[in-house]
Amino acid sequence: MIDRTDPRLAPPSGAGTRRAADFVFTFSYETYSDAVRRGMMRPPDRILASLMRSPEVRRLLVADPFRWLPRVVATPFLDRDVRFPSSPRMSLHRPVRLRRDDPTELSGIIAEYAAYDRSLARAARRMGLVAPFALTTNPLVAGFGRFDWAKEVTFFARDDWSSSPAREAYWPAYREAYRRVSRSGRAVAAVSAEILERIDPTGPAAVVPNGVEPAEWLGARPPAPAWLAAIPAPRAVYVGTLDSRLDVPGIVDLATRRPDLQVVLVGPLPDPAYVAALRPFPNVHIHPSVARAELVAVLRNADLCLVAHRRTPLTEAMSPLKIYEYLAAGMPVISVDLPPVRDIDDRVLLVDAVTDFADVVPDALAMGRAGEADRAAFIDANSWATRHQAIFALAHA
Repeated sequence: MIDRTDPRLAPPSGAGTRRAADFVFTFSYETYSDAVRRGMMRPPDRILASLMRSPEVRRLLVADPFRWLPRVVATPFLDRDVRFPSSPRMSLHRPVRLRRDDPTELSGIIAEYAAYDRSLARAARRMGLVAPFALTTNPLVAGFGRFDWAKEVTFFARDDWSSSPAREAYWPAYREAYRRVSRSGRAVAAVSAEILERIDPTGPAAVVPNGVEPAEWLGARPPAPAWLAAIPAPRAVYVGTLDSRLDVPGIVDLATRRPDLQVVLVGPLPDPAYVAALRPFPNVHIHPSVARAELVAVLRNADLCLVAHRRTPLTEAMSPLKIYEYLAAGMPVISVDLPPVRDIDDRVLLVDAVTDFADVVPDALAMGRAGEADRAAFIDANSWATRHQAIFALAHA
């Protein structure tokens, strides 16, 4: 287990003093086109955006994950709305294969990611990269790629993949990948100390929590979207995929005990049956995902925000992006007490379970919106630019 006082966990120094170098960046299971369509808003997207404009990056190869050959053949038609800004400095690599999905048996995974590594090496040679630094957000690439063509390899762990219910079939492969990352001495940047403890890296390591983009959050408060304005105050907003992370019985308890509070759940709904228990409540409002500008307007016109997670191995290791965005919006927050959300800000009220939310709603509402000076200070201290300097210093040591 990693000691949280370990000096390896301190943010690396030396930002801005390194010579420009060549880099390779790989997504995990989504593509560059996916990232652009969702507004470049997830942590890997933000890292890539910083790499694309960083003076520390001489040339950059961006790699999608393996894609099924027929899908790639159709890319010019299906991805007409997205164009990668190709140039002598930047290139996008789209590796292809005949199968749709990764195999689940370990031997097949090892062979698949050895092939992916060879594909990256060929693309790097074609681009003329010299001893590039590799930064991957895929644990299987980090664990099973040889990278004998790269100078250094850094794995950015935004979740503990080995506890994600959606990818349970791959848990043995993820755990083996973690073991190989640990033995290899490769660098690891993770959004929480809990993820680092599970990977147990023997090389350079840093905790780099999620952050916010100041340009999105600074400035005058935008008007509420019409659909939100139609919901009476006080409004408690939860943003995120409405899946097994969301504590539905806890929301039922909150809606029952606080009928005056309007609970607004915003995000993708993979399985409508999962939230069926919430539909009878007139003070629970389920709304699909919204674009980034509308999301900012939703949060800045809320009255409080919620991190209504179940306590699971996955959520115990997460650094919820939503909590940083809630605070950037100036909202008071009620959250389940999970290790990565502690000590972020005094405006986060921590409780043992979502069934305790109703007890502290009056205290959260009494806080009101943060003052503009305090809100701006939080945004500055938790900007993605600050976070990425730590990641780049680790990857470009």
